[in-house]
Order: sequence, then C-alpha cells, then structure tokens
Amino acid sequence: MQINLSPKVQSIQISGIRQFMSEIASIKDCLSFTIGQPDFPTPDHVREAAKDAIDAQFTSYTVNAGDLRLREAAVKFVEEKYGLNYNPNSEVIITVGASQAIDATLRTLLEADDEVLLPVPIYPGYEPIIIQCGAKPVYMDTTKTQFKVTPELIKGAMTKKTKCIILPYPSNPTGVTLSEEEVHAIAEVVKDRSIMVIADEIYSELTYDQEHTSIATYLPDQTVVINGLSKSHSMTGWRIGLLFGPTWLLREVLKVHQYTVSCASSISQAAALQALTVGKNDALPMRDAYKERRNYMQLRLEQIGFEVIKPGGAFYFFVKIPTHVDLSSYDFCIDVAHKAKVAMIPGSAFSTYGEGYVRLSYACSMETIEEGMDRIEGYFQINERKSFEGSKL
Repeated sequence: MQINLSPKVQSIQISGIRQFMSEIASIKDCLSFTIGQPDFPTPDHVREAAKDAIDAQFTSYTVNAGDLRLREAAVKFVEEKYGLNYNPNSEVIITVGASQAIDATLRTLLEADDEVLLPVPIYPGYEPIIIQCGAKPVYMDTTKTQFKVTPELIKGAMTKKTKCIILPYPSNPTGVTLSEEEVHAIAEVVKDRSIMVIADEIYSELTYDQEHTSIATYLPDQTVVINGLSKSHSMTGWRIGLLFGPTWLLREVLKVHQYTVSCASSISQAAALQALTVGKNDALPMRDAYKERRNYMQLRLEQIGFEVIKPGGAFYFFVKIPTHVDLSSYDFCIDVAHKAKVAMIPGSAFSTYGEGYVRLSYACSMETIEEGMDRIEGYFQINERKSFEGSKL
C-alpha cells in the first residue's frame, strides 16, 4: 500500500550532526568534540527541587504558558541579567526546550512565500521548520565578516517578502557573539520595518569577554527572545525553554504551543524555578571553566595550523581546515576519527557555507582537550611525513 507523504517533510534531512555521529559510533576509544552537551552535572539543588516536586505530587498539567511562579522568575531573571522588561502574565511562555520555542514562533509568523534571513554557517534546526511552513530561507554569508551578522548583510538580503531574521548569538557553530554597538547597529536597520527578529540567546550566560546585550533592548516590539536552561544550567534533558515577546504575538504563539505540547513538564518547571532563583548564577563557575578551555584549545589549534576566529561565547570553535588538506570537511572528519580517534563535526553540517571548516566543542574536560589536541597534532605530523616521503620517491 502506498500512502503519499508530505513533500515538505520528505525534502528535509536528518541533521548532518546526527548523521555524522551515527557514522563514527562504532569507533572505539574516540574522544568527542562533537555534541553541545555541557559536561557539568545539573546542580544538586536543582535536582533536589525536582525530587521535592515529585514527592509533593506536583505532577499534573500546569497552565499552558507555564506555572506563574516560573514565569515571574523568568521575567525577573532577564530583567536582572539583561535589563529586559516583560509581563509574566502575557509576555513569556515556558516551552519544551528552546527548539520548541523556535518552532512555535516560526509556525505563528510564517506564511507561504515569506522569506527568513539566516546567517550562515548556522545550526541546522531552523531551516527545516521554515521549509515546512512553506517559507523560504535566505542566506547571509558571514564567512567574510568574522562570522558576524552586519547591517550590510541584512540590507543586501532584505526584500519585500522578508518576514523575520534569525539572530543566534553567541552562535552555534561559531561561538562568535555581538557587541552592544553591533547589536544596536543591526536594530537600526530593522527598526520600524514589518520584520520580526528571532533572537536565539540560549548561550547568553556563556560570554567570556563582554556582557551579553539582547537586541530586545532596542526592538522590544519586534523581537522574540529565545532562551532556556539547557546550556546555562546544564539541563539539556530537562527540556525547558523560555520564550519572551510582545503580547500581541505571544497570545497567538500560545495557541500553537497549546495544541503541540499542552505545557512543559511540571517536574522540569519546578526544577527550572529553583535554577532561575536560588541558582540564578549557577552558570558563572561553568563559564569560567569554559573560558580556560577556550584559551587553551585556541592556542593548540593555531599551533597545529587551523585558521581560528576567537569565539566570544558558547563552547565551540569553528575553524578552517588547513589549505594543504585535500579532503571535504566530512571526509576530513571521518579520516581524523578513524586515524586519530578524535571526533569533530564537519562544517558542511551547518549549511554549504560551512564547507572547509570543522566545529569542535570544548564542553568536555581539560584532560580530554589536551589529549585530543595531541592526537590531532599527531595526525598532521604523520600525514605530513608521509607526504614528504612520497615526494622523494
């Protein structure tokens, strides 16, 4: 029996990150610089709050937008951290991770033939949703601008069909973030146009050299802020996202959210309440550790011969493969995984504009980083020796 399936769904692919991980899964003793999974445990007091919620039978549905206490805590958190002001009753929704917040927002905003501006290379979680909505992704190539979105890139990509701009910073995969001046300059381009900015700020607590500035500071009525606890509090599996935006938009997003998931897990919401109040600064020691790892990994990568743009946040390097390597990014990563037993993500997983690059996550121990860098260095030394010996024949 043949059943016709949605051509939009059939046109999208499983994430290149997951495809690559499946490809190398059988390699034994392979060190991983792949998935953006913090290596720190969820803080003890957060886990205890979840246990207390279970014991207290806090196991029913909450209201669709999330428990009011948690929404109030979320609003207070972004006010204290970033100077943003939201109404907990109408301008915040607790979602099932940041991914569901992005999905619900795009499904609310987009119509067929709308255009969405995407800075590339980019995390592969946005484009499939845009395509399923019948809209069109429009790429802004940041490989010539130090991986930063600029006013010029936006102006060059905007058309009458532009409905929104995805602005993820600090960025996955590049780790690059934006200064206050750069954010303000982007806001000036978008201001007073019928365009929404979806600011994915999930890594906002992990910035190393400057404070994070939300573009919602300048465009409160044109910005949807996506945040959550996965990266800041090492709570990836708890699936708690925070969605902030103007009332006129979020009352419509809430409909999509309601019919998709009803509400986020009540137990996870109880844990999130503890994280955003008692644990509001839990990210700071993790951030300090990531910064130390970043500095060490950058030094080693540059010594090996990679072209590095220093990440200002998150926990990734997106580095250019040395020019003498005659392999695609995918084949290079496969070769390194088999020969050096180090796993990196090929840049092609982050759009065609990522070809020629690899992403390395430093959300792992310093010992792993040191050993991994030694192995990669050894890989190049062996290959260069073979190349030299071959040229003598």
